[in-house]
Amino acid sequence: MTALSSAARAADADLAKNGGFESGLDNWTCTAGTTVNSPVRSGSSALQATPAGSDYAQCSQAVTVQPNSQYTLAGYVRGSYVYLGASGTGTTDVSTWTQSAPAWQQLTTSFRTGPSTTKVTIYTHGWYGTGAYNVDDISLIGPAVDPGQPPAAPTGLTAGTVTSSTVALSWSPVTGATGYAVYRNGVKVQTATGTSTTVSGLTASTAYSFQVAAVNDAGESPKSATVTATTSAGGGGSTGHALVGYLHASFANGAGYTRMADVPDSWDIIDLAFGEPTSTTSGDIRFNRCPVTECPTVESDAEFKAAIKAKQAAGKKVVISIGGQNGQVQLTTTAARDAFVTSVSKIIDTYGLDGLDIDFEGHSLSLDASDTNFKSPTTPVIVNLISALKTLKAKYGAGFVLTMAPETFFVQLGYQYYGTGPWGGQDPRAGAYLPVIYAMRDDLTVLHVQDYNSGSIMGLDNQYHSMGGADFHIAMTDMLLTGFPVAGNASNVFPALRPDQIAIGMPASTNAGNGYVSPTEVNKALDCLTKKTNCGTYTTHGTWPGLRGLMTWSINWDRYSSWEFQKNFDGYFG
Repeated sequence: MTALSSAARAADADLAKNGGFESGLDNWTCTAGTTVNSPVRSGSSALQATPAGSDYAQCSQAVTVQPNSQYTLAGYVRGSYVYLGASGTGTTDVSTWTQSAPAWQQLTTSFRTGPSTTKVTIYTHGWYGTGAYNVDDISLIGPAVDPGQPPAAPTGLTAGTVTSSTVALSWSPVTGATGYAVYRNGVKVQTATGTSTTVSGLTASTAYSFQVAAVNDAGESPKSATVTATTSAGGGGSTGHALVGYLHASFANGAGYTRMADVPDSWDIIDLAFGEPTSTTSGDIRFNRCPVTECPTVESDAEFKAAIKAKQAAGKKVVISIGGQNGQVQLTTTAARDAFVTSVSKIIDTYGLDGLDIDFEGHSLSLDASDTNFKSPTTPVIVNLISALKTLKAKYGAGFVLTMAPETFFVQLGYQYYGTGPWGGQDPRAGAYLPVIYAMRDDLTVLHVQDYNSGSIMGLDNQYHSMGGADFHIAMTDMLLTGFPVAGNASNVFPALRPDQIAIGMPASTNAGNGYVSPTEVNKALDCLTKKTNCGTYTTHGTWPGLRGLMTWSINWDRYSSWEFQKNFDGYFG
């Protein structure tokens, strides 16, 4: 009996892959989580994840096992209400947990697989309403399955369509492969289940080398032969800084009316607010200039058009902004999509404008429950908007200016939540702008997210950031310039945008919206992002001297406040 027991123990192995998280989140699927260098129990990395809302931040891994076999699952945890368990065992699924672990505490449980079980899922997670938890050194000890041999190296690697920020790759299938690892300049950047993928987040006019390796349970094959590709120069790129502002052109409020000719030369992109639909789902956009009864100093159409031409002759851009707080736009049908293209084109042509700003707010964009991949959206209002924008871009050509002004809820919140989530119940608008930005990234002139009228948002440091100081603008902008895993999924990363595509959206004054910050705080944010100085407690993931600039709501409110926002911009960038 002793000899038999020893032989059985000798056959046991640790079947958990990357249980110490030394290779980031490789082999793990996480709804929310990242790896950190402190605290760690061993090695140099550990998992940190933060439950939020209805998401308890689960990380899981599918493991190949033997039927009718005994396994022991163990791991070290820190935090409150941290769980470790296994499902799909074929017998009784198991879990264990701790109510409070201020220091590293080992959790252990065991299970026996069923007679036909060949895969189990091991997992760890926190609990609703608790703070961040940490996990390290997860192991699954039991009889190993002969994984066979790693697959052969892929052949036929080819670079296909190349843009200013993406390269499409394809290769021949490899027998026995369950997936593929994609390498850029010798570093693994993503995985694929099929024989093609698109590598994104690249820099324009830059040469890259790519390789692919095949993967199965036995490991990774040798890398394929190298293929090289050089990204295109792209369109709309600029190294100049820009001041972007909204001009109340269709209404008056406490800020008063400002004539186009009276807008100072400091403003580089002028967004006409607003074009609005005849009904929420019509797609028929109308731009009605402020009537004289509401705006006594309004200029005539001829004067307005002449002032636009004068701005353009001075190198400025004037675009029509669609939506706004009251202009809900839902392109639910292809008929609405086509009406959108036709009516927006008419506005652009009538006033001789340079392009379009998308300021869809409220319930204009939301995701169907089945729409879970921002790279391949299926929700009609998303698909139809992307199609309409591509049509307009194709119609007006390379000089077409496309800007977007989403709220943080529709962009940065996507780091934690995307749509209704894997279990349903989340707000379907969460992250809903991401597929539009991703699809139009090569045609996007400037993205200026509204860093105002916002709730607290988690940054890449996994801490919540709130309006009122430079920290919020630094953290929110860092996410756009670095890229981030969507809904915590490290294999589904929203890629970074170019610095010249990013402007920070701020209110011009306390009257303009919640989240106003003083010029001192504005300059701190710019210092940190463009010079990596004055950063406070937040550490950015880069330095971007080519940051495009600032956007504000609005030109009218800035005039009301004696041009404080404009003067500060001019003083900072000269």
